[in-house]
Amino acid sequence: MHNWKKALMLTDKGYSDLKKAIAACTVTNLALMLPFAVTIQVFAELLKPLMAQEISWMRIWFLFGCGAAAAVLVFLASKNDYKKTYVTSYLEAENSRISVAERIRKLPMNFFNSKDLSELTTNIMADCSTTEHVLSHLLPQLGANAISVTIICVMMAVFDWRLALAVFITVPVAFLVILGSKKIQAHFSEKQVEAKLKASDQVQEYLDGIKVIKACGLDGSKFSALDDALRLMKKMAIKMEVVTGAFVVGAQMILQAGVGLTVFVGTYLLTGGKIELIPLLMFFVIVVRIYGPILVEFTLLPELFYHRIATKRMRTLMTVPVMEGDAQKPLTHWDINFENVSFGYNAESPREDMVIKNFTVSIPSDAITALVGPSGCGKSTISRLIARFWDVNEGSVKIGGIDVKTLDPEHLMSYMSFVFQDVVLFHDTVYNNIRIGNMEATKEQVIEAAKAACCDGFINALPDGYQTMLGENGSTLSGGERQRISIARALLKNAPVVLLDEATASLDPENEALIQQAVSKLIEGKTVIVIAHRLRTVAGADKIIVLNEGRLVEEGTHDELMKNRGLYERLYRIQQESLGWSV
Repeated sequence: MHNWKKALMLTDKGYSDLKKAIAACTVTNLALMLPFAVTIQVFAELLKPLMAQEISWMRIWFLFGCGAAAAVLVFLASKNDYKKTYVTSYLEAENSRISVAERIRKLPMNFFNSKDLSELTTNIMADCSTTEHVLSHLLPQLGANAISVTIICVMMAVFDWRLALAVFITVPVAFLVILGSKKIQAHFSEKQVEAKLKASDQVQEYLDGIKVIKACGLDGSKFSALDDALRLMKKMAIKMEVVTGAFVVGAQMILQAGVGLTVFVGTYLLTGGKIELIPLLMFFVIVVRIYGPILVEFTLLPELFYHRIATKRMRTLMTVPVMEGDAQKPLTHWDINFENVSFGYNAESPREDMVIKNFTVSIPSDAITALVGPSGCGKSTISRLIARFWDVNEGSVKIGGIDVKTLDPEHLMSYMSFVFQDVVLFHDTVYNNIRIGNMEATKEQVIEAAKAACCDGFINALPDGYQTMLGENGSTLSGGERQRISIARALLKNAPVVLLDEATASLDPENEALIQQAVSKLIEGKTVIVIAHRLRTVAGADKIIVLNEGRLVEEGTHDELMKNRGLYERLYRIQQESLGWSV
């Protein structure tokens, strides 16, 4: 049984609950035999006139009472069975989903570069649902049937070992047919899983790109990738059903042959005077009862093979190393130092493919530092290394003299506020979207942050004010409004380190002015790292760091860099000249 714990990725409680569920199902199976035993005794009493004996109505009434008691016992056993099997399996599936989600939350960002969103969604939802169904509908019943069939056959052997053998002999043969097809079914299960993931990927891509699809007329036959993926999923599902169905039906036919075998052996023994009619009737009734649950389990066994594929994928996910560190060590100083840092998004990148190359720089505390340079030079990567979204390949990033690698990522993140160019809002109220910045904040603090971020005006103009539900990713708001809500979050968090990544890019002048007003309140007394393409917006920064192809090429104030007549001066001049362009 311990192997089942590992194979099913069960917690200690889940493993204990599975054993209790098997015991409860076994009790239910044995309890269900009591009404049959009473029924056989009633038949035996009613058949007495055929043997020149009188019917004892007192005994009939006694058996009726026993039947009622048996019904109560069956009800109590079934109730206990339900609690031990279904309720506990749902709780275990809930724990599995939470543990997978928690694991994903702690993984380094490079993991998500190699995984599709649809596969991770499948891990959390479909794979855990499969585990839930296996724990509630398959394993407890399978284990209980094996135990109860064995117990019943041993008890039947007391009456007649030949009939007991006739009843039992087809059970292991039928199971061998199913188990013998395990590799074939596993192969088709893998193919079906691959087809499902491919279809999920295409559906995700289709929904994400629906605007482009509409704009470019890529509907119908022009967007065949989704159609092909769905057809492949249907094809593999049919193949899976045909293959598994053939083995399951074959096993069921072998099992049910036990009914005919029992009838043949029983008739032979009865005509030979080697068994009486009543015990024979008992065997006939029991053989029909005992095969019913096993036939049902045969139809579910292929799901167990399919589940092995799901748990294999989950096991791979759960073995990916998480980012760990000290969650107690306090940060008291906010100067940031990069010391000989080299980094590539692929952990095994050769040195020439590194995004950041031998980067050494100091970012002062309580000051505004701008990161500038051509597109793709590594500006955003630098900010993400500060927040430990990734770990550096070489060198170190230190905040207040403490290497960020030694800190728990969530603990580190508590000291930082982010304002990204691409704002992420949730399908929730405006109030709750702002409150994400500090879940302990009061209503007054949320509103105060919104006012400071110049949000209060447009929020109150919404149908339900702060309780207005936003569409997916804030689709009901403009870009500037979404950006200001993001700044309100950061204001509410009030972290000592602020990272602004293209916060005013692609905004109209009115929104840009409002956001700059909100940002000015956000960065008061903070260590601020600003990433910007519009160099005029960072001309007043205390320090400007200029990057090119992942390397530090210049650093200083705006005036110092303009005097150097290097890359910064050239980029600034080009942008100033472009301001005079017109169409």
